[in-house]
Amino acid sequence: MADLEGDVVYPDPSIAINSHVPDADALRAEALADPDKFWADRANELEWFKPWNAVLDRSKAPFFKWFTGAEVNIVHNCLDRHLKGPNKNKLALIWQSEDGQERRTFSYFSLNRQVNMMANVLKAMGVVKGDRITIYLPRIPEVFFAMLACAKIGAVHSVIFAGFSSDALTDRIDDSQSKLVITADGSWINGSVFPLKEIVDKAVRFSPTVENVIVVKRTGSEVTMDPLRDHWYHDLQALPIAKGKCETEKLDSEHPLYILYTSGSTGKPKAILHTHGGYMVGTYTTLKYSFDMRAEDRWWCTADPGWVTGHSYLVYGPLLTGATTFLFEGGPTYPYPSRWWQLVEYYGITQFYTAPTAIRSLMRFGEAWPNRHDLSSLRLLGTVGEPINPEAWKWFHRVIGKERCPVIDTWWQTETGMFQITQVPGEPQKPGSAGKPFFGQDAAIYNEAGDEVPDGDEGFLVLKNPWPAMFRTLYGDDERFVNTYWAKYPGVYLAGDAARKDADGYLWIIGRTDDVINVSGHRLGTAEVESALVSHPDVTEAAVVGLPHEVKGQAIHAFVTLRVGVEGSKELGEELRKHVAAHLSPIAKPDAIDFPDKLPKTRSGKIMRRVLKARALGQDEGDLTTLED
Repeated sequence: MADLEGDVVYPDPSIAINSHVPDADALRAEALADPDKFWADRANELEWFKPWNAVLDRSKAPFFKWFTGAEVNIVHNCLDRHLKGPNKNKLALIWQSEDGQERRTFSYFSLNRQVNMMANVLKAMGVVKGDRITIYLPRIPEVFFAMLACAKIGAVHSVIFAGFSSDALTDRIDDSQSKLVITADGSWINGSVFPLKEIVDKAVRFSPTVENVIVVKRTGSEVTMDPLRDHWYHDLQALPIAKGKCETEKLDSEHPLYILYTSGSTGKPKAILHTHGGYMVGTYTTLKYSFDMRAEDRWWCTADPGWVTGHSYLVYGPLLTGATTFLFEGGPTYPYPSRWWQLVEYYGITQFYTAPTAIRSLMRFGEAWPNRHDLSSLRLLGTVGEPINPEAWKWFHRVIGKERCPVIDTWWQTETGMFQITQVPGEPQKPGSAGKPFFGQDAAIYNEAGDEVPDGDEGFLVLKNPWPAMFRTLYGDDERFVNTYWAKYPGVYLAGDAARKDADGYLWIIGRTDDVINVSGHRLGTAEVESALVSHPDVTEAAVVGLPHEVKGQAIHAFVTLRVGVEGSKELGEELRKHVAAHLSPIAKPDAIDFPDKLPKTRSGKIMRRVLKARALGQDEGDLTTLED
């Protein structure tokens, strides 16, 4: 086998033989020859209230529609259908608190009861089909209840990462015109309380649409409760309105399921809109095949529910496959760097799916911490969020997987909703490569003119075929949807990543081509970070770039010009870092801040970020003929 990029790792042949996909190349060819049939066959493994007229409607491309005419509800397939068979009393969700003192478990039956209760409460508060609901919760079981309850009654959930500031939360609540917010009094982060309710209070103070706020008691922190707006969830649970069964709404396959905001290259976050039918089929199929999901599995995706990975592969995907999904409130190194490995051993986790950033951070503590624990329950490992460097891949494979667990790297986006480039367990693996296109997908590397480049050359990653879990539009902005993703190369999806393909068809993701920085797997628009910096009274202008970082993947480097009379200093730099954390998110804090007298601009006034990046890296600045000064 030709190998342009280093090592090839061949899994034990028995892994492929005993998996859902014993011959990946054969299935890949079959699916590519007739994608509609491939997806129809997988959709038929799930339950529909009414069958579809057509698998895929291409008539108004790029506004594709999947399983048109069908009626379905993703919650029926996540919960209701499991209650009719052997999964009824199987564990659906296991949760552990950060300090390890609390554990809660839910069978499919009891999880369904909790979702019914939350759905009844929402309906009693006037939530109807199509209403938008903002969820701003920590990693606790109630985030599952809230998401599934919204979907059950046809409301559209908008989950916001519970680390965003009040300003960022306000923008997302107002943009979606949310009717209700579900939050908690606070969240535990490394032994300290993060004040979620206080942030929500600031965010909804002048909201023209929010009518009610439901508050889950998690930390016991003292919070202010508006008697006309705020309601403790435990009080609502005790009322008659919460009792009894709530019928699952029969929805059109294209009915909106959720909005999820992702940073773009302009200041306004993009509201990605996913729908019930196609998203359900896509997440179910990709998780089943790429991670060989079985009835006895205990699955752990370490992502926060506030990001798309948490949506697709912590909540919906595992429940669709009938697996047991594990939710942990804490992080990987608190109070000790063995925290995750301790949990893998204790709960018998079989598939472990995390980000390269986390792997690199744990590598720094050495091998002794994981070697203290019995990790023999693991049979598959996975990575998500950013390209994984070969060194981290090999450490993960050797130290955590003991060289017997395949590492399933996955490339996909908030927009795609499901894996687009990945492997299945029995395939040969190349450390650092994302693998090959998922079944039914055809990916290519284009040059600027729209021609495919030779193997090994870098170019723009595009997806040629529609896929079921694809986003349908940007909420409230169809024009931006077309211009951002479909206009450059008509008929194909522009991913916004640079990549190359080797002679074996393996794809290697290089990084973003637009003004988006990937920090620890979290996509941050440069414009959002710059806007937060400029909101400080001493700052007149700002530009940020992403620089390589051995742990986080990319680090934010900011260049800030100050108002006349203000001098740059270490103290001001730290003040600006705190300002960004308060006005956007702690994740967005620049690692370094420079204070130049002026920023390099073109004659038309555009900041030349490539020049700033080159200067920060000590590289050649390239062509400067368009530079203003």
